[in-house]
Amino acid sequence: MVTLGGMARVLLVEDDAAIRVSLGKALTAAGHVVAAVGSGAAGVAGVARDRPEVVLLDLGLPDLDGRDVLAMVRSVSDVPVIVATARDDDASVVKLLDAGADDYVIKPFSSAQIDARIRAVLRRLGADQQGDPTVDVGPLKIDPRSREVTLDGAPVDLTRKEFDLLLALSRRPGAVVSKRELLAEVWGLPWGGGDRTVDVHLSWLRRKLGETAAAPRFLHSVRGVGVKLAAPEV
Repeated sequence: MVTLGGMARVLLVEDDAAIRVSLGKALTAAGHVVAAVGSGAAGVAGVARDRPEVVLLDLGLPDLDGRDVLAMVRSVSDVPVIVATARDDDASVVKLLDAGADDYVIKPFSSAQIDARIRAVLRRLGADQQGDPTVDVGPLKIDPRSREVTLDGAPVDLTRKEFDLLLALSRRPGAVVSKRELLAEVWGLPWGGGDRTVDVHLSWLRRKLGETAAAPRFLHSVRGVGVKLAAPEV
């Protein structure tokens, strides 16, 4: 369940004690409930034990590579993860998003930036949980409130980003949605250059829906334009 009103239970994974203390105090002052740990192992344990609503993950940890921590978190939870990184080139950012990050901030950053990113993640997730009725696309049913998908009556196990991508397409059934629009809506990225991120997640989604790009059933790519969700032709 997402906490509304901009406040969240935040797990801060940061090895620098000074940053951990100062950022924790700032986020607490902004209304969040903050738990802070100094290692990757403690971060993974905190996710599994405390079920935070947002994780702020520094990649430069003393015990584990931050990307490995991200993978471990994703193996146990779909909690939104905001990654703090020193690298701002598109290739590095896309790799982080492909690995399961929901958003990122570039070092150095301010507590106001972090607070804004947390609230943005909560808004996106809260809108998904509350705003839309169940969508039927032929035998495919998408429930935004429970975040459940069934195909021919059987549940389809999707990651959170796969679900978000399918939901974004379901809001415009039969319409071609550009990859730039999907990057902005699903990943919160208002820039191009991340087409590979969309392609990879579309490939995973197709596999779980029992189709391929060459033989689409629900997801139809339009070369140079985007992709559309449509019911199979009878």
